[in-house]
Amino acid sequence: MKTRIALFRGINVVGRNTLPMKELVALLGELGCKDVRTYIQSGNAVFRTVADSAGLGRRITAEIGRQFGFEPQVLILDPRDVAAIAAANPYPAATKNPKSLHVYFLAARPANPDLAALEAARTPSESFQLRDRAFYLHAPDGIGRSKLAARVETAMGVPATARNWRTVCQLLEWVG
Repeated sequence: MKTRIALFRGINVVGRNTLPMKELVALLGELGCKDVRTYIQSGNAVFRTVADSAGLGRRITAEIGRQFGFEPQVLILDPRDVAAIAAANPYPAATKNPKSLHVYFLAARPANPDLAALEAARTPSESFQLRDRAFYLHAPDGIGRSKLAARVETAMGVPATARNWRTVCQLLEWVG
């Protein structure tokens, strides 16, 4: 069995796409996942499985659709890839305030990212870098009203889901 990290996009946000973590754990168990742990309500799970990542992601999405009536994007990641993304963090000083540093995990490497559009939306306090399948955003003033943060996925041209640095570190701690 291999350990995997699943990142769910757009669940339990402002009362929409509700998926209680207890029920997510049960659903993943039904799909053959073992030792399932979830972290906070926004859709982060660590588990062991024999299933291939792409097929498992599609099955999870379909089963959530069947049971809950919506189909979230699910990225299934190898912990080594997440560790490499964390190690490549271009903003090590920002880790002192982990809520200010965000990593957008990209479903694929962007073929033609529109970095100029993001630069145009960037406030003076924000900075960003794209590295392979990760987009790093340092936003000391938060991302709640950030125009840059709101445009990342469109500018990348590939599905993405963001996690703050604290969440990235917690998930990596769990996979040890």
